[in-house]
Amino acid sequence: MRLTSFTDYGLRVLMRMAGEPDRHFTTGELADEFKVSRNHLAKVISALSNNGLLKTRRGGGGGATLAQDPAKIRLGDVVELLESDQALVECFQPGGHACTLMPQCRLKALLTHAEQEFLADLNRSTLADCVYPAINI
Repeated sequence: MRLTSFTDYGLRVLMRMAGEPDRHFTTGELADEFKVSRNHLAKVISALSNNGLLKTRRGGGGGATLAQDPAKIRLGDVVELLESDQALVECFQPGGHACTLMPQCRLKALLTHAEQEFLADLNRSTLADCVYPAINI
């Protein structure tokens, strides 16, 4: 399985913020630190905020902070949230019927199970397990 850069940066943002939970991070400083596009990172931060993982505020002293305790943020849930519009294979997409093997294909059920197991395995860990920089929480 391959995660999108959107999910990769989402996890990095959360890990970084968990490392300094009392600090407000701006999109610009995180984009500089991660060496990525500010516009792309703004979309990531917006998605995390819209889903209750970050709190944001504008103006002087503004920025984003974690909205939840890192020990309560399960990694599989974050990946599932950020990858929600990315189908593992074409037939998983709504209306994805281009595969000529359907409906006799048995691979779809196996891939569905594998995807569920992947997320369940990630959910055995929380953001607190991968804080950056590493600190004792």
